[in-house]
Amino acid sequence: MNTQNYKKIDAPATLACLGVILCWSLGPIFIKLLTKYTDVWIQNLLRYVVSCLFWLPFLLSARKKGLIDKSIWRRALLPACANVIMQSCWAGAFYFIDPAFMNLIIKTTVIWIAVFSLILFPEERPLLKSKRFWAGAALSTAGVLGVIIFREEDLISKTTLLGIIITLSAAMMWGIYTVSVKIAFKDIDSRYGFSVISIYTVAGLAVLALFFGDIKDCTALGLRPWTYIVISSLLSIAFSHVLYYFAIKRIGAIIPALSLLIVPFIVFLLSSRIFGESLTILQWIFGVVLLAGSTFAIWSQKHLTPRAA
Repeated sequence: MNTQNYKKIDAPATLACLGVILCWSLGPIFIKLLTKYTDVWIQNLLRYVVSCLFWLPFLLSARKKGLIDKSIWRRALLPACANVIMQSCWAGAFYFIDPAFMNLIIKTTVIWIAVFSLILFPEERPLLKSKRFWAGAALSTAGVLGVIIFREEDLISKTTLLGIIITLSAAMMWGIYTVSVKIAFKDIDSRYGFSVISIYTVAGLAVLALFFGDIKDCTALGLRPWTYIVISSLLSIAFSHVLYYFAIKRIGAIIPALSLLIVPFIVFLLSSRIFGESLTILQWIFGVVLLAGSTFAIWSQKHLTPRAA
């Protein structure tokens, strides 16, 4: 492996991060809208079924061409298990917490990802010497805390302890999912890896839906909720996960996670229009701090060595 510092911004990885930011900013809005039509178990299952069907042709084509081997099914087990738990907690939290605030709390996953990555991946440890990395981490953390602290509403009046616990659980599982994906699919095309994870995830979510969900909702949904299901599955699952895999394979797990700290701020802007959530002046200021922190995080790529996707 080349030991020289990477002196250029990785344009494909940066574009992938921007794509993930867009997808995961829009996804929570549709998930929240779906809470009016069905329970968490059914919406999770249906959204993942759509995503699975979207990527399935790519997986079948790759298998026919001999581009993947049987080991991919074994490698996908740990990420898939983490994904089933994480997705259940992630979507479930929207039934207790407003989209923007939930997205702020779940960004504590950056702590888990950073800890796991620095322990498991020596190639990411040069970031510890990067002033840009620490500046990005500090600004991003300050931005998230500021947006949380300077809310107009009392925290307890709009959320429940259960919702916060569910969100924090999702954050930890997302950290496990992220690092396990990097380990499992370091030499596998992102589309194929996520296709297999989608199949496992659909199986896991189907079991949960059978035990805890209201199955008749699957046939009772109208055009509008199905539109929400398709759009959210393509954006926040099918496209976003593959782009996320692509980014962490090229520049590691920490930088993409830090850049995603922008998402709660964007979700706030959307949610204020759709659900009536509001931002104070101080929240706007800390939102700008959050954007600056994510920019520094992406800039710190120059301390990494290049990796092929």
